[in-house]
Amino acid sequence: MAEIKSHEFDRFVDRGCETYRIFVIYGPDRGLVSERASLIVKKSGIAQDDPFSMLKMDVSDLQNDPGRLLDEVNSLGLFGGDKLVWLRGASNEKALLDALGILAAGPAPANMLVIEAGDLKKGSGLRKLAEPSRMIAVIPCYADDARALNSLIDSELALDGLGISPAARRHLLELLGGDRIASRNEVRKLALYCRGKGTVEEEDVSAIIGDASNVSTDEAVDAILTGNLPALRHSMQKVSTSKTPIFLVLQSCLKQFQMMDLMRAEMDEKNLQVGQVMMTLGRHIHFKRKPLIEKALRSWTAHALQRETERLQAAVLHSRQKQSLEDSIAFQTLMAIAIQSARSQR
Repeated sequence: MAEIKSHEFDRFVDRGCETYRIFVIYGPDRGLVSERASLIVKKSGIAQDDPFSMLKMDVSDLQNDPGRLLDEVNSLGLFGGDKLVWLRGASNEKALLDALGILAAGPAPANMLVIEAGDLKKGSGLRKLAEPSRMIAVIPCYADDARALNSLIDSELALDGLGISPAARRHLLELLGGDRIASRNEVRKLALYCRGKGTVEEEDVSAIIGDASNVSTDEAVDAILTGNLPALRHSMQKVSTSKTPIFLVLQSCLKQFQMMDLMRAEMDEKNLQVGQVMMTLGRHIHFKRKPLIEKALRSWTAHALQRETERLQAAVLHSRQKQSLEDSIAFQTLMAIAIQSARSQR
């Protein structure tokens, strides 16, 4: 098992990552997932602006072409040399699992494969395939602890010759930690604000830093399910600030509604109560979110769930076809569903 712990990652990138051809990077800190994937891609030496050597894909690209990932990973570059496939937004999709199962069982592939995934639970399909394989580097990314945040603060402020007072550090630590990119962006913003001062004080932190303590697609999904429009706007702003791909919010919401659609159908077909279906199909849901899902199941009809699922599927398709409008398509879709959710609970 080639799992790279957080404290081992920097040394791994500097000395050991060349020995692997496949990387699975996952965790709830999506900013850290993206940052570590970018570091591995940079370390590979493959030019990211060369379309013949670098292929960036979303996992949705595999839906209509399940064999594409294997083809790309095993194909030769047009002009020779190494090629890298960078797959984003992964979870436990069947097309991905089928391809990775073949790759893990065979010899090292011709090209590099970097997979960015979300928060994979222990025992999930992707982890079950990747963790036992000696040729796959598995890199979990969890929220930064105090030590990692202090190191991030010191390194970013040092670039501008800044120190920080103890009170300012304590205050800053309270506002960071949910997402690496969001935290780094906030510290950089603070450094720009304080450039030339020498020392960052607590009032500087209060004046310039927002709340980057938790960026999660679940937060946006929960706001949609409760019909809380201000909370949805706030969570989408945090997602945007953290540079988290908006597609991940659409994907998470779609998966949530597909699951609820299945649960509602089970309730209607077998005449089950919400609590009964939660004990079977809802066993994997985090206990803190279960009351919210139960309330949503009582409020949404099967027809309404199917309608909103189709709306989300259409939004995913349109956002892929018109990537320049992706943010607008996603925001309008999610706001429309949140409005419907608010109406269903009246």
